[in-house]
Amino acid sequence: MKELMLGNKAVARGLYEAGCCVISSYPGTPSTEITEEAALYPEIYCEWASNEKVACEVAFGAATGGARAFSAMKHVGLNVAADPL
Repeated sequence: MKELMLGNKAVARGLYEAGCCVISSYPGTPSTEITEEAALYPEIYCEWASNEKVACEVAFGAATGGARAFSAMKHVGLNVAADPL
């Protein structure tokens, strides 16, 4: 069945269909909506991190362990996550 979705909901659906099972984000648009929509899928573990660096490190750790992982953040937050990235 086809469903019309806005961008952030569509990103969450894409993560689900791609087999992503870990999402760690720091709240702030657009990551808030992406993570909230992804949390509706019970197969995806979602969490809020204390900052963007921690969110990136959680996703990296999950990916290193073999899980498909995602970290969402604002463009300004990418400066905070620059070291682990």
